[in-house]
Amino acid sequence: MTSYEWLDLGIQYVSESVFMKLCYKVGSSEQVIMRRELVDFREMMINQVIKMREEDRIVTSGSHREGFRLEGSDVDLMIWPNDHIVIWDLNQAQMYDLNKKSLVLCDCFDSPSGFALLELLTPTHRESLKYACMRINDRLYISSSKYRQITCSAGFPNSKEHGPCGSCVLGGKEYDNAHCLVCDFWPPPASKWIDRCHSWPPSYIVDDIVRNGCHFVAIGHKLGKHADKEWRISFSLAEQKLVYSMNHCQFLTYGLLKLFLKDSINNGLSDEDKLLCSYHMKTAVFWAIQQNTIHHWHPQNLLQCFWVCFKLILKWVYEGICPNFFIPENNMFLSNIHGEAQKNLFIRLHKLYEKGIVSLLYCPSIRSSITSVLINPRQPVDTDEHMLISKASYAVDLLDELYNNILPTLDLHRCMRFLNATEKLIILPLTQYQVLMLQKLSATVLRNTAFMLYNFLTVIVQLRVNTSSAVNKQVYLVNKTSSYMLKLAAKFGCISDMLYIAMFYYKTFRYKEALSIIEMTKVKLAEPYVMYVDHSEIDAEGNMFHESLWGQSWSTKMRHAVAYDIVLENAIFYINELAPEQQSGLQCRYTLLPIPLYVFIHMLEILCYRHVDPMRAQTAVDDLQNLVHHDQGKYVHVYQRDISWNILGICQQITGNQQVALYSYQQSLEQEIDHNIQHATLMRIQEIMGLMHRAHQ
Repeated sequence: MTSYEWLDLGIQYVSESVFMKLCYKVGSSEQVIMRRELVDFREMMINQVIKMREEDRIVTSGSHREGFRLEGSDVDLMIWPNDHIVIWDLNQAQMYDLNKKSLVLCDCFDSPSGFALLELLTPTHRESLKYACMRINDRLYISSSKYRQITCSAGFPNSKEHGPCGSCVLGGKEYDNAHCLVCDFWPPPASKWIDRCHSWPPSYIVDDIVRNGCHFVAIGHKLGKHADKEWRISFSLAEQKLVYSMNHCQFLTYGLLKLFLKDSINNGLSDEDKLLCSYHMKTAVFWAIQQNTIHHWHPQNLLQCFWVCFKLILKWVYEGICPNFFIPENNMFLSNIHGEAQKNLFIRLHKLYEKGIVSLLYCPSIRSSITSVLINPRQPVDTDEHMLISKASYAVDLLDELYNNILPTLDLHRCMRFLNATEKLIILPLTQYQVLMLQKLSATVLRNTAFMLYNFLTVIVQLRVNTSSAVNKQVYLVNKTSSYMLKLAAKFGCISDMLYIAMFYYKTFRYKEALSIIEMTKVKLAEPYVMYVDHSEIDAEGNMFHESLWGQSWSTKMRHAVAYDIVLENAIFYINELAPEQQSGLQCRYTLLPIPLYVFIHMLEILCYRHVDPMRAQTAVDDLQNLVHHDQGKYVHVYQRDISWNILGICQQITGNQQVALYSYQQSLEQEIDHNIQHATLMRIQEIMGLMHRAHQ
């Protein structure tokens, strides 16, 4: 079937059908706005806090920041030191206090377009930059390859170099961390881009992009004279602003190109043979919009928009030239798409081109929307996104976003600054999404502050030989303050936040009070409308829109109808029983220890009951064992089975069943490695083996 026959079938209906399928697959305009707003607000809060000289700035970039949540897509992070600034000429140095900033001079003279050498002008206190420096003609330059090696090894232990990034996998999701340097000035090589922006993007977006400068990522041009030393100019944050300025049809065209790349163009190819990437797709959409190739971007001609962009990519491959959107002289195909590789890629793309729009049938993500129109080609399609995306699906998406937006709280000082920032933000007119994010982040900060405050005072008391009445009074006040903070966090947060109160009561030997909180939590969790977020079995329609919650705000629903897994920060000491697992995670530079909610409930019950009712403690052990042995992903995700088996082993060991505990620890080691607790598990196995050996002597 040719593309002309498709026109006879009614290309408009096919476009509308694909548009709706993409709204479901990629996200409606409202979903995409919500995702962006939550990430932006979280980072705004972090930026209010990270002002100290020694702290690095970390921002989300790439497709995750743009609003995509496609299966298998990675999360890109950009990390740069706040106290190092790249300048383009020495006159710009006078704008900085050299007591607070280290200066780096950009030298583009002998590098390919879009790349530069970076000369360190002033001393640096950062070891990573010191070790990456090398001399060229008596000048000190920062080697991109050395810096990349250093920063990749400083990340997670399983990090691998992937372009300019350190790539690692956590919870089944890939993270790309790009350690870079920041420049407050717009690069002169991209000055012509400003003059090109007549119709798109709007002038206020152009001004915002130019005002925020650019970054340099640690990778050189493969064909450059100084490939190991050069840095690439990065416009990642500028591109994010451009994607934000797209209308939803333009955004979905970009999404369709990403899906087509994965399902059709790169399908069956090895990683080495995948010459095209989603960045090329994004660049094609940018050029198509700016050059006004398509006059009307709307659902009725989505496929035309896709086809124009695809033909542009085909043209680039034929010519061997893919012009960078900001610096067209930077041919992004130069280093890898040439010769035989270029010829093979063109043949592959041209075969898809000859099939016409029919080639989209090879894209599983949208095939059904096309075949449905083939069966009934004249059936009108309702393009109202709100009719397709149910409120329940939207609720799941929203709550997942809240769960996945983690706030780093490293110490008491930072916690206090977060609380001060919250105090300033709470009086501002916030959107419903921002209110939810503020609630969630505030609950996190309050509970972390509570534990850190108590731990800090405990250390002070232990250092004093004689405990005076004044010190006892301080302990009492801190205990009371920490309890109050945890209760306040539970009011801001969701149902599962109550368990942090129970854990604190256990930590402070108030076992009956802890059990009372646990029972209260279980009663709340038993309500028919409660959603256990981030797990496969969710009846969102029956949960969030239960008659008991009719007319309630999102804020109320989150407090009374949502439960998350328990997430412990490894830098904070909570209870003795989990200290080895947290320490093991820290050694592997893992900051968080997520625990399935019901596994955590059973564990707390066992820990408390063994002090007040040993019979019920054994019953709780049996319940935990049944959950871990027989759960099919409803309450224990596959990536949580290592910690779940480990906790089962801990509970079996402390209740005296060493042999069964040994089996549980061994099972923990055989699961998917996600929490990096193996070192702790091996230590526990050695401890049991030692006890059993001594018992047989």
